[in-house]
Amino acid sequence: MELIVYMKKIIKITGIVILSWMMTFNTGVFGQKKKSPVRVLLITGGHDFDREPFDVFIKSLPGITVSEVTHPNALAVFRPENRASYDVILLYDSPSTIGEQEKKDFSDCLKAGKGMVVLHHAYCSYYDWDEYQTIIGGRYHQEPWTDSNGVLHPASTFLHDVQFRVKVADRKHPVTKGIRDFDIIDETYGKGSVNPGVHPLLSTDEPASTSSIAWTNRYGKSDIVTILLGHDNHAWSNPSFVKLVTQAIMWVK
Repeated sequence: MELIVYMKKIIKITGIVILSWMMTFNTGVFGQKKKSPVRVLLITGGHDFDREPFDVFIKSLPGITVSEVTHPNALAVFRPENRASYDVILLYDSPSTIGEQEKKDFSDCLKAGKGMVVLHHAYCSYYDWDEYQTIIGGRYHQEPWTDSNGVLHPASTFLHDVQFRVKVADRKHPVTKGIRDFDIIDETYGKGSVNPGVHPLLSTDEPASTSSIAWTNRYGKSDIVTILLGHDNHAWSNPSFVKLVTQAIMWVK
């Protein structure tokens, strides 16, 4: 009889140990639930890029899963019924036009709190939509333009395969944490606008480039990071750039 009671106790203790192990496995250290990957919606179209190394770059970003939509039908993802399928928007597109309903869906999605990362040539999109500059915090000017004081400015410029030094403007920000000043070969955008209210992250002294080359912006309830780097595999394979984009995605989510 005592043996039976003893065996029951052993079985009970063993069950508790197994259950505790299973809970630890599922929740991780300190009882925290295992984190789900951040669901990134990648939007492309309107600008060519080297697909194979770009895909390698995207797959190298840790802690995320990526689904992709391409123009001309990409903007339907901003409709209310589609917003639950992703956590973060990653723009790597460069369309020139956008319809009135699409403008509303786009801005409403961000006002509701979807985070967004704007990468490289997405800075040049929607040049006839003034609100886009308000959203991303800057503008690439396709043509000469006149500012609010009546001063005429030249069109923006671009230059491929420029080797330059990138300076970290805010080393304490979560997007740039752990990133030191670094060298990169990339396409530069010059004579572009950067809104005065943005928070600078990266800068450069390269004459062919706009001095601010990455910043954060707030639009509605959304955090937005705009990064002018990222033309081709020179950038995509740069460890500092990979870390920058990864931390930008994690910060805006």
